[in-house]
This record gives sequence, C-alpha cells and structure tokens, in this order.
Amino acid sequence: MEDDISSPTSTIKGTPVRQMAVFLPNRPGAFVSILDLLRASHVVVLGLSVQDSIDNTVVRLIVSDPDTVETLFIEKGIPFNSSDILVVALRDGAEQMPDCLRTLLKAETNIHFIYPLLSQPEGHAALALCVEDNHFGQSVLAKAGFKVLRQEDLSR
Repeated sequence: MEDDISSPTSTIKGTPVRQMAVFLPNRPGAFVSILDLLRASHVVVLGLSVQDSIDNTVVRLIVSDPDTVETLFIEKGIPFNSSDILVVALRDGAEQMPDCLRTLLKAETNIHFIYPLLSQPEGHAALALCVEDNHFGQSVLAKAGFKVLRQEDLSR
C-alpha cells in the first residue's frame, strides 16, 4: 500500500502502529513467559525495547496483532498499556537515522524514546519513535520524504 505523502496536507491512510508497554516483575523467566504466550497465539514480536530497574521491567512491544495481544493481556491479568507510536522506514538503512532525527530536531519536537524494529518492513530498516505529538511528527517526517508506516505495513 503506497501512500501519497508528497502533499503537506495529505493524511497517511491506515491504522497507526500500536505499542504495548508490559509491566513485569524483575524475576527470571517473566519475559520468556510473555513471549511464549504470544507465540502460542501466533503473534510475532516486530519491535522490542526493555527498560529494567531493581523491582520492575517495562517491555515495549510492537506486535503483528495488537488486538489479540490486548485481549490476551486482559484475560491473563497482565498489566500493560497501549499507545500509538510512529514507525519510520529508513530506505537507505541506518545511515538515514541522523537525517530522520535531525528532521524532528529542526521541527523542535521532543523524542521520548526510540528503538529499532526487529523485522525489516519492505526490506528496510525501521525506527519506532515516541514523540510528543504523533500527528505533528508524522506530518514533519512525511514532508521530509520519510515513509511513516502503519500497522497494516507491519502485519502482512
């Protein structure tokens, strides 16, 4: 699905990429049990960031089927939250990352966190970005020629 991102007023069609932040106790096997649960439900982890502390671990996940994951986590009583996030394709690979970040810097928008995807959508490297305003960040990146991916681009 190729979107027209050449016009500053164009909107990118599709569902925004949804990230799950899972709150786990800091004990051996906690994360593996989450991965086993997802695999048993035929859900693929596409992006991953782990932030560890003494008591808890926050695992940020981008998955192939966020609706299924939300249902699983609710049914199993696993604490999580869900939020939309920007995922940007880097057509020229990691070398394009500074240009992407510089684009957001010039627009004076804050990046709260960033991590790479494990998979390569359409054969390109990709970054997950949590910015202060997704709509603004998406617009700025699209105007600069970056392709902002949608959930449908990741969940093929």
